[in-house]
Amino acid sequence: MDEIDIDIRQQKSKNIDLFLDQQFDFVITLCDRAKERCPAFPGAALIHWGFDDPTETRGDRDIELRQFRKVRDEITRRIRLWTLAMKPHR
Repeated sequence: MDEIDIDIRQQKSKNIDLFLDQQFDFVITLCDRAKERCPAFPGAALIHWGFDDPTETRGDRDIELRQFRKVRDEITRRIRLWTLAMKPHR
C-alpha cells in the first residue's frame, strides 16, 4: 500500500463480533469464504465482490507480490465505480 501512498501500518484485523450491534446500509464481502460466513446485518444490502485470494500464491515472492497488487488495483477500481454509481443523479 506504500506504493500508492496509503499507510496501513497501524491497521489490524478486527473480529466481526465488534460490528454486530451496528447498523449498516451495505455489507460488502471480498472473498467467497467471507460471503459464506458473513453474519446477517438487518437492513443492510449484502454485496459480494469476488476477488482471487492473493495468499494462495505463497512461495514465489514475485508472483505473490504481483497478485497482491492486482487484487489491490481491482478493489480500487471497483470502489471507484461503486462510488460513482451511488452518487445521486441531478
